[in-house]
Amino acid sequence: MALEFTDANFQNSVLESDKLTVVDFWAEWCGPCRAIGPVIEELAKDYHGKVNIGKLNVDHNPDVSIKYGITSIPAILFIKGGTVVDKQIGAAPKAILEKKIHAHI
Repeated sequence: MALEFTDANFQNSVLESDKLTVVDFWAEWCGPCRAIGPVIEELAKDYHGKVNIGKLNVDHNPDVSIKYGITSIPAILFIKGGTVVDKQIGAAPKAILEKKIHAHI
């Protein structure tokens, strides 16, 4: 199951993690976000223990969203060692996201 990232746990769960972390910035009212949700869940299951994969609701967690300049959703950031190493703006097929994951693990 995908992790739930928040303004409160982002520092510990994402920035201080020793693993690649994939963060899906989304909102309940966003159609493309809901469409990519099952893909994020599949990736979380497929890479469990190897990569941290989770979601951050932009409506409930404005601080992190503002810090990373999220203006369009879905936005998926790939963060390693506290640094954004890649990103995907807009919904994308699972294969594209897997290619980005493999490039950074």
